[in-house]
Order: sequence, then C-alpha cells, then structure tokens
Amino acid sequence: MSETGTTTRAAENADDLRRSLGFRDLVVYGLLFIAPMAPVGVFGTLDAKSHGAVALVYVVATVAMAFTAFSYAQMVRVVPRAGSVYAYARVALGKEAGFVAGWMAMLDYLLIPAVAYLFSGIAMNALVPEVSRWVWTALAVVVTTLLNLWGVRAAARVGFLVLAMEIVVLLVFAVSAVVVLARDGAERGWLSPLSGDGTQGAFALSAVIGAVSVAVLSYLGFDAIASFAEEVTGGSEKVARAVLFCLALAGVLFVAQTYLVALLEPVTSAQLAADPGKQGSAFYDAVDVSVGTWLHDLVAVSKAIGAAFAALAGQAAAGRLLFAMGRDRRLPRALARTDSGVPRVAVLCAAVITLVAAVWAARRDDGMDHLVSVVDIGALTAFTLLHASVVGWFAVRRAGGPVSWWRHGAVPVVGAAITVAVIVAASGAAQVVGAVWFVVGMAVLVGQRGRSGVSP
Repeated sequence: MSETGTTTRAAENADDLRRSLGFRDLVVYGLLFIAPMAPVGVFGTLDAKSHGAVALVYVVATVAMAFTAFSYAQMVRVVPRAGSVYAYARVALGKEAGFVAGWMAMLDYLLIPAVAYLFSGIAMNALVPEVSRWVWTALAVVVTTLLNLWGVRAAARVGFLVLAMEIVVLLVFAVSAVVVLARDGAERGWLSPLSGDGTQGAFALSAVIGAVSVAVLSYLGFDAIASFAEEVTGGSEKVARAVLFCLALAGVLFVAQTYLVALLEPVTSAQLAADPGKQGSAFYDAVDVSVGTWLHDLVAVSKAIGAAFAALAGQAAAGRLLFAMGRDRRLPRALARTDSGVPRVAVLCAAVITLVAAVWAARRDDGMDHLVSVVDIGALTAFTLLHASVVGWFAVRRAGGPVSWWRHGAVPVVGAAITVAVIVAASGAAQVVGAVWFVVGMAVLVGQRGRSGVSP
C-alpha cells in the first residue's frame, strides 16, 4: 500500500474505538460506578425520611429507575454509539436537543467522579492523617487516569478485582448480620424495613415516596454502560442486557443490605429524624454496635477503594461523551482523536476538569456539600431527554418499526414523569447550578450556530 493510502486509512480510522469489551466488562463498569454499597452513606437519611421503611424505599426506587433502564435498552439497540443519551437525542429529537442532552449529562459525568475521588481522599486521610486529604484525592485521580489511558479493557480487568473485593465485603457484612440476628434477634420488627418502625406514626406512603427521590440518586452510573456501545463485542443487544442486569442486581444488593442493617439499627427512625447529625454515620454505627469495630473498619476501607474506582468508571464514561461530542463537532474536534483505540485526549480532558473540582473541594471544609448538591441535576435532565428520545424515535418518527404504545409510549412517559418529579424535589442550590449550566450551554450552542463548519 502506498504511503498516501496508508495515511488516508489512518485518518479514516483516527476516530475509531477498539471493540474489546464483553458482557461482564460492561456490568463491571456499571456496578463500579454505582458502587455495591452505595446505600451506606444515605441509609440514615432514608431511614428517617421513610419512617423506617428503608428497604421498601429501595424496592420502589428500583422499579422507578427500571423505566429509565428500559428506555436506555430501547435506544442503544437502534443507536449503538458512544455518548449514549447525547447520540440518542441527536438522532431522535434533532442536533440541538442532542447537544442539550450531552451538555447536561456532562455536568453529571464530570462531577460524580469528583465526589467519588473526594470521598476516597477523606477516607484515606482518616486512615493516614499525616497526608492531607487533597493529596490522597489527587493521587486517586492520577492512578485511575493512568488505568483509563492504558485502555478500557485493562481498566475493566483491574476494576473487576476491586468490584470482587466490594462484593466480598458486602457478603461478609450480610453473613455477620444474619449470625447476629439469629443469635440476638432484631432490634426492630422483622417486617419494619418494609412497613416502617412505627415510631413516627402509621405507615405513610408519602414518606416513602419522599425518600425515593433521594434513593434514586444511588443508582446514577448504571447508564454509563451505554457509553461503551462502540467498544463492545457482539452487538448492541449485549449492552441493552447489561444495562437491565446491572440495575436489577444493584436493586437486589441495595434492598438486601438496607433490610439487614435496619434490623440491626438500635436507634429508631424518629430519633434519627430528630438528630440529623447521626444520619450520615447510622450504617457504620449500627454495624459497630451489633457486629464489631472490625467490620466497621473493613466496610470503611472497602468504600475508600471502591470510591476511587467508581470515579474510574465515571471518568471513562465522561471521556466517551466528550469524544462523541467532539466527533460531531459539538465540542473541539481534538477530543475525537484516538490512540490505539483509546480516546486519550478526551479522557485527559475529563481527568483535568475532575482533578480541579475534586482538589478544590478537598481543600475546603464544605467542599463535599458543594459538590453533592449539584451532581444530580445533569443526569436527571439527560434521563428526561432520553425518555423523550424513545417517544420521538419510535412513536413520532416511526423509525423503529411497528409502534408499541406500551414500550414506546407509556414506559418513557412514566419514566420522564419520575425524573421530572425528582428534579422538582432537588435542593434549590442544585436547581440553580443546573439552570446556570443550561444557560451556559445555550450560549455555546448559539455561538456554534454563528460560525461556519459545524456539522449538522
């Protein structure tokens, strides 16, 4: 082949991603991002809000998020491209809607890893206080970024080992809890995690629904699986199955662990509601009192390591989103360059932004509160546009064959109603940040319209 031909072929393949992921790898990325023990940090808050029916909260939350997972499974089959919801909205609703979906999802994909890195830094600082938490935070960013630059397959292999560790710790907790319950009995009624502990009055569905609006945030991350659609072997059907499987497995893990720890919890939901300061450590406190400090420490170390690798999965997904938007010239074209099938420019860009946000927050006493208050609006807005994409593609454009008014109408409409309801229930600070980010995105979009060379 001539030198010119070789150069042309290289240019044509410059934006290609390498297909190397299997079903297990996709599930690993999804569960890493979610984290198998995600309820640990919010257990006390949910227990207080739901009047003790915390396991029921996760049952309802899993069903609620199933609508979003089903919509992802619908769209990834017809648009198996990197960028997930950005690509779906672009083809189903138009390029402007696609940009909005990608722009809002970017807020989530860039800041959730920052929260996870900060959590890891705080945990490591507690174990080794001689090293500042911002140093641990930065170190976690560097290590996981190097893994992502190595390649998606290599990162998935290391991630699998970390995920296996988290699952083992979760099993140790479950077995220990069952032993204690069999030996000493439950602190609360055996059905109380599903019906409430009765200390705040009779069962209240409104209290459970209010807690669900917080619990659904534990699931953010399973959607990252769809971002790897161009790197999976065996077709998009495998991605769709992985999305649904990951959500179902996470739901089972969340319900099981919250049910067990609620039975071990010596503090009532009314007491937790009256003393918000105890809510953050309620899971750890219950384990410490009922099982022992050794399990408390084991869970804490597992969460520290798991948080860093949750950020790894989030950073990889963010890189794919930036890559997809760069390839379509909605962001700088340089983001679409690949090296040996890895979007290294996009990953590095995501890493730098996340590093700045995480280290900034790590150097402030209120840094965690600032980050946590804004990470969810972007994902929920993108989920809403995902549901709209299902309706637009299948029911309005009728581009996906025969229309099922159940799969292509009722499911996405209910799913959108759920995500909008959670947005409305979000904190005022989160809503303001989301609105500002949206306005900035609109300014970028208008600027793109005003210059030539933007692809349709």
